[in-house]
Amino acid sequence: MQQPPAPQFLGLTPILFFVAVVLCAGLITDDITAMPVLVALFLAAGYALILNPKGERLSLNDKIGRFCEGAGNKNIILLVIIFLLAGAFYSLTIDIGARDATVNMALSVIPTPMILPGLFLICCFISFSMGTSTGTITALAPIGLGLSEGLGVSPALLAGVVVGGAMFGDNLSFVSDTTIAATRSQGVKLTDKFKANLLITLPASIITFILLMFVPVADTSTLQQGDYDVVRMLPYMLIIICALIGLNVVLVLAIGIGSAAIIGLLVGSFAPMAMWQSIQTGIGWMQNLSLIAVTIGGIVALMHAYGGIAWLINTLTRRVQSRQGAEYSIAALVSLLDLSTANNTISIVAAGPIAKDLNEQYGVDPRRTASILDVFSCAFQGLVPYGAQILTIAAVGGLSPLSVSMYCWYPMLLFVFGVVAIAFNIPRFVTVNADTDV
Repeated sequence: MQQPPAPQFLGLTPILFFVAVVLCAGLITDDITAMPVLVALFLAAGYALILNPKGERLSLNDKIGRFCEGAGNKNIILLVIIFLLAGAFYSLTIDIGARDATVNMALSVIPTPMILPGLFLICCFISFSMGTSTGTITALAPIGLGLSEGLGVSPALLAGVVVGGAMFGDNLSFVSDTTIAATRSQGVKLTDKFKANLLITLPASIITFILLMFVPVADTSTLQQGDYDVVRMLPYMLIIICALIGLNVVLVLAIGIGSAAIIGLLVGSFAPMAMWQSIQTGIGWMQNLSLIAVTIGGIVALMHAYGGIAWLINTLTRRVQSRQGAEYSIAALVSLLDLSTANNTISIVAAGPIAKDLNEQYGVDPRRTASILDVFSCAFQGLVPYGAQILTIAAVGGLSPLSVSMYCWYPMLLFVFGVVAIAFNIPRFVTVNADTDV
């Protein structure tokens, strides 16, 4: 059996190198978006290939092999497939007029002051039903971003609204992979973790809703509103319905693509060959994002091999002396793991066993621990500009991921109320029930 790598800080530096490259380029050019994300990641990957595990030297071939194993991880490849299918769906729905029809309907039906809060609530509902933030963003990004011009609101702000609503369900849903990972790792019921999370997510979501009501938007009554054809909106309706009944996200996207293609042919939006060209165009939009996901997967694999993740875990748990200190350490651990891996499920899986040991040693209720793991991992996942959620919507809207992060108010508030919950011991559980209904 292969021995785990010895912990060392040097193994964590590839992700720090990436952040430093982006920040330095931004300081030099006065533009934080100046450095392309993929180029910065390639530089970080090159730097990672120079490093070695503590007390061991790996050949370049071995390092490249480990990088490729991480890049080719089944979850990464699935993410790439979702990205490419999403691109095809976006392109087709734009070409058949689905986006414009949805925008026109929204402008004519929803009261102007409630459009942004309404969009946030819709995203919360869909993500809670689907249990996936990426799937929610895939479904609603074109709709949300399509409202930008008509409302006179920054597309980055609208992207932040969609991401925030998507992270609501990712954190709270019973079928979310983060919920399942957190409850399984601590041996608690889904309902207990839900109750603990609800006391944190509700104030965060309510405040987000109120803040969005005060964002100034254009008076849509003075805008020239176009006609809308409900038929052209059917692909959006179909994927939302399919997501709500729990279909796999790949199947949901396939149904969306098929319905958009058929409708486009029936209403004369394009000829058959033009339809295939539209699909290819959308796939092309997502090629850069797919390479980013693959590269991040490879870098994370090298960080594991070099002992960087192990060092991070050991450092954060070294000086714990009380129950509250243990809870803060668990929160910091899962947060930094998410910043390092850009994957909240992976960060929960990695932090779970350490958190369980801290439960036993310092008397932390495992139901609180499950909640802490999920809350903080989702908060940071909704903020990191190199995470799948923000990268996806940034690619759809042609935006800088950093500009989107600035408007992700719900994840910011989720972090704040997570800290408050630890500080004031919210919620207080009377007894510990270690059964699980997962």
